[in-house]
Amino acid sequence: MALTSHNQLILSVYIVTFVTGLPANILAFYTFSMKVHHKPAPIDILLLNLTVSDLIFLLFLPFRMVEVLSGSWVLPNFLCPLSGFIFYSTIYISTFFLMGVSVERYLGVAYPIKYKINHKPMYAIMVSVFFWVISAAHCSIVYIVQYQKPGNGTHNVSSCYEEFTKEQLNILLPVRFEMCLVLFCIPFLITSFCYISFIRILTTLPNISHRRKQRAIGLALGTLLVFILCFCPYNISHVVGFVKWESPAWRVDALLPSTFNACLDPIIFYFSSSEVQNNVRNCISGVLGRIRPINLCKRLCPAAYTVDEQTESSFNNL
Repeated sequence: MALTSHNQLILSVYIVTFVTGLPANILAFYTFSMKVHHKPAPIDILLLNLTVSDLIFLLFLPFRMVEVLSGSWVLPNFLCPLSGFIFYSTIYISTFFLMGVSVERYLGVAYPIKYKINHKPMYAIMVSVFFWVISAAHCSIVYIVQYQKPGNGTHNVSSCYEEFTKEQLNILLPVRFEMCLVLFCIPFLITSFCYISFIRILTTLPNISHRRKQRAIGLALGTLLVFILCFCPYNISHVVGFVKWESPAWRVDALLPSTFNACLDPIIFYFSSSEVQNNVRNCISGVLGRIRPINLCKRLCPAAYTVDEQTESSFNNL
């Protein structure tokens, strides 16, 4: 089946996100797992959960690729609501954990003494559980709506969570609007307040180097930019759908920037943690070391290099 230009665009976004996001998030997962295991800190626990959310999203992304390639939902029916539930819940889990990281950073500069005394890992664990539960509870609407359609469990569906009856929309549209307010607007407002205050306080601190200030401010502005570019279009579709009382046809396109979030989060991880930076540099050095011409030739012609090394050793002994 020939793909339309629109489907080619969607598939390209999915592939780029998967290819770049999966290795980057695996590296981040390894780094934060080691940090949490040896010396757990609240911000590392939040970043680890954000990484887990991105990895779950990426592992289910191939289901969406199959749907785009086939032009319809050809996988088993039970995977449709499951993949939809994972797809949407991990998007909103990301907004919550990005918000949590911003609160951590703000408290660290606004109330450094109280923060140092009270920043216990258990608090971050409790908050993480709350974020997962509230996001999953809201996105369980996928299951409720999917099985509102009569006979949906007895025949193959041609599309997954795209075509809705009037009864389904009566349930779905108000919930989407509420999700926009609770799962996007509130986290975005809190994140904006925290990072704007963070930047304002940081610029007045004399004991921090200009370079560190620039990096911290860049990280704050980058996170806000991710919020606006990745999550704003999709949530605007919720508001438009609620006002017009229909599911917007461009909603699929609005989802694409949200997909990119899984490969943009590792950039935030990189600038948030020196350990991630070290691991990235080590990986790049290891890869470059393996593909250098001299090393490549040694692997392809080991016998020749063994003879040369023996000859050189004999010459040096003379």
